[in-house]
Amino acid sequence: MPRVLVSDKLSPTAVQIFKDRGVEVDYLPDLGKDKDALLAKIADYDGLAIRSATKVTEKLIAAATKLKVVGRAGIGVDNVDIPAASRRGIIVMNTPFGNSITTAEHAIAMIFALARQIPEANASTQAGKWEKNRFMGVEITGKTLGVVGCGNIGSIVAQRAIGLKMHVVAFDPFLSDKRAEELGVEKVELDDLFTRSDFITLHTPMTDKTRGIINAEAIAKMKNGVRIINCARGGLVVEADLVAALKSGKVAGAGIDVFETEPATENALFGLENVVATPHLGASTAEAQENVALQIAEQMADYLVKGAVSNAINMPSITAEEAPRLKPFVKLAEVLGAFVGQVTEEPIKEVEILFDGSTAQMNTRALISAALAGLIRPQVSDVNMVSAPIMVKERGIIVAEVKRDKSGVFDGYIKLTVKTENMTRAIAGTCFSDGKPRFIQIKGINLDAEVGRHMLYTTNADAPGIIGLLGSLCGNNGVNIANFQLGRDRPGGDAIALLYLDAPFPEKVLAEVRAHKTIDSAKRLQFDVGEI
Repeated sequence: MPRVLVSDKLSPTAVQIFKDRGVEVDYLPDLGKDKDALLAKIADYDGLAIRSATKVTEKLIAAATKLKVVGRAGIGVDNVDIPAASRRGIIVMNTPFGNSITTAEHAIAMIFALARQIPEANASTQAGKWEKNRFMGVEITGKTLGVVGCGNIGSIVAQRAIGLKMHVVAFDPFLSDKRAEELGVEKVELDDLFTRSDFITLHTPMTDKTRGIINAEAIAKMKNGVRIINCARGGLVVEADLVAALKSGKVAGAGIDVFETEPATENALFGLENVVATPHLGASTAEAQENVALQIAEQMADYLVKGAVSNAINMPSITAEEAPRLKPFVKLAEVLGAFVGQVTEEPIKEVEILFDGSTAQMNTRALISAALAGLIRPQVSDVNMVSAPIMVKERGIIVAEVKRDKSGVFDGYIKLTVKTENMTRAIAGTCFSDGKPRFIQIKGINLDAEVGRHMLYTTNADAPGIIGLLGSLCGNNGVNIANFQLGRDRPGGDAIALLYLDAPFPEKVLAEVRAHKTIDSAKRLQFDVGEI
């Protein structure tokens, strides 16, 4: 009988689901706070059910010799070392949509609280003061709300705000014109959102591109008296810059539910009258907490008993029977998507996935999900194989699937083509008998290239000296090239280069490569080449 450890608080109903499904369960809700005790017990369990208190570190994973699945009751998996789990073949599940409404409603509550200074007025009145003239608020009717990140939660906030007669402008790299029209929002660039908004609310994941998205430079572009709400991730806001803007009056108020360091028992934002601070309550309603607890219990039990996989971060939804044959091509599809997602900066309008030969007979739904997850993960870090198609659909991206009989030298391959407003980009790949994904065509150029963890991709006109140029720039800056692949469509035509590296390509050296007149473009790439 499979055995599950619940190391954070879950409802009795969720615990009973495990028992009813034939899973032995130990409910120790405070164990997640004791790292050593958890480390000593984890080797006995097939599954680990958690919320946010338990930290699933590489050390814990190494000790979890029987562990098959980690289930997070909630959307955020910042407390799980996903690469380490993936390398050990441990599935990481979450519940991506169980608390979306709750988090959106908290952001709306923050808007009202800031607009009418409710927390300060409450404290003053309860203290026996009657400072009616002190608390002069503003109406939200007719005001402009800027929504940064218009995915699942952001779109709910936008719809609620429109119902309150606010004008909503939205920035999201994946938001299509059609989806914006359906939501009733005005799609804008980020700087435009900053300059026009009376209220700004953040609903974007934490990525390298979004970290510190609200900083002194961004605040300087905003209206005097703007109000900022963050119920997403703490690192999206540079807290020191926000404090300075609040003290100067540039920012009239801030509603902050998440902080750079949590638990936030001390913070420079605390004590400022124009700050409404809550302790990461975005998902804290009875309905949301019960929903995600029941969902994760059902998902984990279904996997441990039946082999069914759903809402997994590092595994598509596939049956146990088809997994061995499908697994290498799932990784291939994800890698193809990740390549295009990392080199494409414009909003994607259309995606076509071609399955040729033997791949056309596989579970292409799982392969499509894997490709889409890889495609948008550079922008949406917590996307999984199940949520990716939904997120792509919400952004109005058109997805087309094409199947055809074997047409070339390969028994089967996958080709991914994306279209933006100004360009079309395509990449194809296959798996050989070793099960490892390989690139067989990039930008219409045929080649045979393995996938490396750290890579540099360059494009240029075919001309002498490119190899020497890249080698010299790397050598002069101490960058070791592990391998090198080249390709061209014809003599003197378009050419590409793939450099395999031991570590991420340094930003300084990347700038030097891009600055050279013979290089058309250069992109730093990173892939998870471990097992799914």
